[in-house]
Amino acid sequence: MNHRLPRRLFVVFALAATALLAACSGGEPEYNAHDIEGVMPDLAFNLTDENGNAVEADDYDGRLKLLFFGYTNCPDICPATMARIRAALGGLDDTTRENIDVLFVSVDPERDDPERLAQFTSSFGPRFAGLTGSQEQLQTLSKRYRVTYGYGEPNDNGFYLVSHSSAIFVFGPEGKARLLVNQEQSVDALRADLKKLLERVD
Repeated sequence: MNHRLPRRLFVVFALAATALLAACSGGEPEYNAHDIEGVMPDLAFNLTDENGNAVEADDYDGRLKLLFFGYTNCPDICPATMARIRAALGGLDDTTRENIDVLFVSVDPERDDPERLAQFTSSFGPRFAGLTGSQEQLQTLSKRYRVTYGYGEPNDNGFYLVSHSSAIFVFGPEGKARLLVNQEQSVDALRADLKKLLERVD
């Protein structure tokens, strides 16, 4: 699967954001991930969940939210990222874990209907929820967070790959943008950041 272009765009954005934040703070970073508080907009979307219901970002208020864009047929980045998040959550106590939602947004609505999304997310645990929508809804959300995705050419069997950004966005209980997590961040570092965020008031 070709993630070279989205990863390059993500790296450029992450470096620029880090440089800006470092210049403003002048101290040691508070988190292992990139702090995007005040840099990215609050969480907002209108999508369809894995039960076929129309949902908005406000429906997930009160809990920390991890937002990831992908698709269920992804052969590498998506399952690896979901497994990494699952491992990070697995090291938390039950009460802490129940205050976190993992929102997997499929950018492949042609194949990822609610039933397919439910099958995919159920393999990672009850804190994982699948979301999708129309192309217009997905493009609105992806542009809001500067996320890129694109579709490859179908093979003879009609199968195609989707290139997409690999970042995890973390939002506070009231939807404020908090962290941008890259693929290099360890499970332990992610877990530590989530615990620290939950100690803060949104």
